[in-house]
Amino acid sequence: MIKISVTVNGILFENPLILASGILDESIDSMINMRNSGAGGVVTKSTGKEERFGHPNPTFHVEEHGLMNAMGLPNPGAEKLREIIINSGIDFPVIASVFDSTPEGFVNVINTLDNEKIKAFELNLSCPHAKGYGADIGQEPDMVREFTKYVKNNTSKPVWVKLTPNVTDIKTIGIAAEEGGADAVVAINTIKGMSIDAYAEKPVLSSVYGGYSGPAIKPIGLRMVYELYEAIKIPIIGVGGITTGKDVIEYILAGASAVEIGSAIHYRGQNGFSLIKDEILEILKEKSCEDINALKGRAHGGET
Repeated sequence: MIKISVTVNGILFENPLILASGILDESIDSMINMRNSGAGGVVTKSTGKEERFGHPNPTFHVEEHGLMNAMGLPNPGAEKLREIIINSGIDFPVIASVFDSTPEGFVNVINTLDNEKIKAFELNLSCPHAKGYGADIGQEPDMVREFTKYVKNNTSKPVWVKLTPNVTDIKTIGIAAEEGGADAVVAINTIKGMSIDAYAEKPVLSSVYGGYSGPAIKPIGLRMVYELYEAIKIPIIGVGGITTGKDVIEYILAGASAVEIGSAIHYRGQNGFSLIKDEILEILKEKSCEDINALKGRAHGGET
C-alpha cells in the first residue's frame, strides 16, 4: 500500500493536504466537510482577540489566471471560536491561525483560543491587506524573530509562521522565524496586487489592494519553498497555486513536508481534495514510489 500520510512536529496527517486559512473554514460544518472531502487537516480562519468584520464589499474578484481578495481578516473572535471548536465533533488535526499587532497580543489570542483539539498555532505574519497586521510585521526579519520568540516562550504547542512573499529575500525571513524558535514555516501567503475596472475607472476592491492567489503564483511559491529548504532546517508547509496532484508532488520535491490548499476549491469544487489525493496516488504508482515522504527535497539532488 502506498503511504501518503505525513508527520509535521509530531502531528500525524493522513495525507499532506491541509485546508488553508480563510477558505471554507468559517464554521465547524464547513471544516468537517473539507475533511470528509479528503483534507488531511484544516487551518482555521485567522482569528484575533475580538470579533472583526473586515473590509466592506467588494472583497473578491476573479482574474484571468487567479483570484484577488481583500477580506480584511473578518473573524468571530478567539473566545467564540474556542467554544465552537470545543463543542464540535472534530477528530482530525486543526491548526489555529492567529493574528495581532503585538507579541503580547498574539499570546493573548493563543491563550484564549487554546484547547486540546488545536494541535498547533499558525502565526499570520503575512496578510497583505490589513494595515498594522500580517505583512506589515512579516516583512521585517527582526520583528519576525521577536514575535516568534515571544510566542514560543509562552505556549507549549508547535508554532508555524506563515511567511509573506512580498519581500526581497524569503530566506532572510525564514531564518529569522527559525531563530525565533518556529517549529515550521508556511510559504507562501498571497501576492500583493490590485484589480482596476476599465469601465468604472477605479479599483475593483474596496480596500484598493488585495492578495493574489491561484495557479499563476505557483512558480513563485515553488521557488520560495526551494530556497527555504536550502536555508533552514525546520519543516516547510508549501502553499500557492496548488490545484492538482502534480502540483503537490512538485512542492514536496522542492522541500515541502506538506501543503496547504485554498483556491483549488474555487477551481475544482468542494471535492477538490479527493481529486487531488487520487492524482497523487496515481503519480506515486507511476513512479513506483511507496512513500510520499521519500520524495521530499529530491529536486535538490537529495536531502540537504
